Amino acid sequence: MSVPTHTLNDGREIPAIGFGTYPLKGAEGVEMMLGAVDVGYRLLDTAVNYENETEVGEVVRQCGVPREELFVTSKLPGRHHAYDDALTSIEGSLERLRLDHLDLHLIHWPNPGVGRYAEAWRALVEARERGWVRSVGVSNFTPALLAEIIADTGVTPVVNQVELHPRFPQEELRAEHARLGVLTEAWSPMGKRRAPLDEPAVTEAASRLGVTPGQVILRWHVQLGSLPIPKSSSRERQAQNLDVFSFELTDAEVAAISALAEPDGRLFGGDPETHEEM
Repeated sequence: MSVPTHTLNDGREIPAIGFGTYPLKGAEGVEMMLGAVDVGYRLLDTAVNYENETEVGEVVRQCGVPREELFVTSKLPGRHHAYDDALTSIEGSLERLRLDHLDLHLIHWPNPGVGRYAEAWRALVEARERGWVRSVGVSNFTPALLAEIIADTGVTPVVNQVELHPRFPQEELRAEHARLGVLTEAWSPMGKRRAPLDEPAVTEAASRLGVTPGQVILRWHVQLGSLPIPKSSSRERQAQNLDVFSFELTDAEVAAISALAEPDGRLFGGDPETHEEM
């Protein structure tokens, strides 16, 4: 299954949908991820804190897809934000993955209470200069934090991976991303246990198009310009989640799904200004 791409602000291409690997681990996790690559996923999203970089590396070696056709993302944990620790952490990710480079490396959470995210960003930029990573970005950063690290280094993240789903569409943040040239990536793109799979805005579009409610939500992301990273251990669901480029929602349908937003529709209260993940 062919997947279109986005062009990042550094000129590199990234698949327009990715596969979330948390919490897939062990031999079973490798098998599930291999299935995802087999149905057509080329972006694999992992993190130090997912504790499955070794398994993702095995998938890269076993899947039969040339390395240059795969896009591997990992993330720097909060406990490694100090400059030297961050560089050591990136080396550790490469060792666990058994890869000579990462396609994208992100700061997982800013942890502003600790206050070392600017150091971490400088380290990611240095890792890019050393060829350890091809592109650098962030996750869960606010507009103010984005502005700070850009002013500090002159380097704009290629992506900001954030919580984004119909209950929490992040309109203002997405507008700032568009202004800066930062691609929006969406974690928990369905909304997990709060996924609006039974909402008329979703089911009516699904019925009209002959697709599943989940496919409608992922297509909503695509039309917002967001890169969703769905997770599924089911091969059938993996294939459905990937197949969102052959149909289109109307503007009214996109607006109706966006109108499902709640004042604070976060899944667990993960406000980047206060949440810490080490």
